[in-house]
Amino acid sequence: MLNTFQQSPHAALPKANADEASRQEFAKSFKGFIQSGLLPGLGPVYQTRVSQSFEKQHGRAPVDRRDIRTGMVGDLYFQHYAAANRIAQELLWESVNGSVDRQLPELLEKAKELSASTPAKLQIPEDFVPPRYVTALDIHCMPGGYCSEVCAQDISVGALYDRGVYLYAMGYTGPDNDDMGRSVVNYLKRNRPDFKPRRILDMGCTVGHSTLPYKELFPEAEVWGIDVGAPVVRYAHARAAAMGQEVNFAQMSAEQTTFPDGHFDLVVSHILLHETSGKAMPKIFEEAHRVLAPGGLMIHADLPPFDLMDPFTQFILDNETWYNNEPFWGAMRDMDQIALAEKAGFDRADVRFDTAPMAVMEFAAAAEGYSQEASEHVAERDFTAGEFAPGGGWEVLIARKPEEKALAA
Repeated sequence: MLNTFQQSPHAALPKANADEASRQEFAKSFKGFIQSGLLPGLGPVYQTRVSQSFEKQHGRAPVDRRDIRTGMVGDLYFQHYAAANRIAQELLWESVNGSVDRQLPELLEKAKELSASTPAKLQIPEDFVPPRYVTALDIHCMPGGYCSEVCAQDISVGALYDRGVYLYAMGYTGPDNDDMGRSVVNYLKRNRPDFKPRRILDMGCTVGHSTLPYKELFPEAEVWGIDVGAPVVRYAHARAAAMGQEVNFAQMSAEQTTFPDGHFDLVVSHILLHETSGKAMPKIFEEAHRVLAPGGLMIHADLPPFDLMDPFTQFILDNETWYNNEPFWGAMRDMDQIALAEKAGFDRADVRFDTAPMAVMEFAAAAEGYSQEASEHVAERDFTAGEFAPGGGWEVLIARKPEEKALAA
């Protein structure tokens, strides 16, 4: 099925002229071709020649993703695939950068106007220093990363991210780029219908794509999104106002927030963990535990751990580590997240992985002009390398903070 989702416009989003729109559509379609035309060939290449060549050379069959990579990197077909994937990634950011640069003065003024129109808080500390694991490189090849600023009160990388992520996901995150947050929200609605959090924290929110659905489901709740990048937080605040949502945003690290103990009933993140580090990730779990009220929930949505996948799927997904400036992508999936949650203070019996079905499936079924067959195609589509999810849902780590025990009489 040709994906017919288009990104919904809003007042903070950069507007593409005809040439820019053509470049952006080409970048999106090129990624689609790589996924549907080149990626499926990797399996037969591995099975028919690379695995045999590896066994002949090493005297044994490949046993893990590292062995598979050792064999595949010398194969011309894989080299072609990897090069095309990297080129497509760089093209999509470049196709959006032109729109952002051309309109930056207007985008800055619009962001200020939108932020001034809402009572929601925006906190940018003057002395905040972003962690090096974010600033040392341009994560997923996005020019400037999350923290670079080219002018005062800059929002340019936020605008770049908003449009670029839609192209990166080829529209499969839905018209508001919020499929991950909306999927977790729907999961909560189905599995915990009586759960009514008063305060919600979204860690690593970037531009608030996944933050806003929580305000929609829990309109009476106080919702905060935090991120280490000032430009993306400023943009998130303006974007939320443009979309009619009163959500608070702050530049803050998920490793150490300024919120008091037990302040939140729900702490969430969406594709945050793999962009941190081996030292930061345990601190994030500990901080989530600290700011949660007794009985509160921690939910981290990301890709599944590698031990839940076969070695070839691990190899495919681990290409993000090697070719898309995601150095912690593979290492994070090797970590025992349940053990990390237990060490942070959660009871092991209350920590588990589950799957939140993609909300975009339901949207497809309900959207005008979409057939049930089309929606089922979205639901059954295989998500693999270069995309967020390996199947029709998001893997979520769920942990519940223990209730406070009554004091003995």
